[in-house]
Amino acid sequence: MEFVVKGRNAEISDRFRNHVEEKLEKVEQFAPRAQRVDVELTHEPNPAQAETAERIEITVRDKGPVIRAEAASADQYSALDLAIQKLFEQLRRAHERKKDHRRRRGAEPTPEELNIDALLASMQAEAGDNGAKMASAESGVPTRPGEAIETQLGDSPVVVRQKLYEAKPMTVDQALYEMELVDHPFYLFIDDETKQPCAVYRRHGWTYGVIRLNAVTSDFGPAAE
Repeated sequence: MEFVVKGRNAEISDRFRNHVEEKLEKVEQFAPRAQRVDVELTHEPNPAQAETAERIEITVRDKGPVIRAEAASADQYSALDLAIQKLFEQLRRAHERKKDHRRRRGAEPTPEELNIDALLASMQAEAGDNGAKMASAESGVPTRPGEAIETQLGDSPVVVRQKLYEAKPMTVDQALYEMELVDHPFYLFIDDETKQPCAVYRRHGWTYGVIRLNAVTSDFGPAAE
């Protein structure tokens, strides 16, 4: 099986290339007929997108449908791990579909299918151990400003990253200004007048929207009448 690792706005080091190939060794066990695996690393230079600056896309070119997975993170190694988790979930689903099709026809499982079943069982056990380590905080919710916590959703490859930011009441105009400064499509804030959690966001052209939650943040006192 051929591995092709390339970068867009990014240089690929030999260390990272070797790491990719080592991580993707199991692909051949899931897709023995696959001819090639393409891995593309894209770097986003915009500082406002630092937390998702490194995007990895993995494509497995098999004789059947192409299987693709992608993920983004602050560094290329984390992005690769997330993309690989998604890729193996895609491969697992493809395997289950093939197995169900053979079962409906009354066919016995092949040695290849039995090998994949054993591999899936070992990977699921390993993922459970890693998930327990990731959810190290008792509540799974950050409690200090700037703190970020990653947790895995059950046995799925989905990883949720939560980060706590400082917040202070501001007007809608101020929130729009802050949003444009960081070049984000939305901005969360506490409304200075109503004390409601809100979000401003971009719409079409030069129009904006405001989403308000029907709640009042007690830390900042009651809402204005």
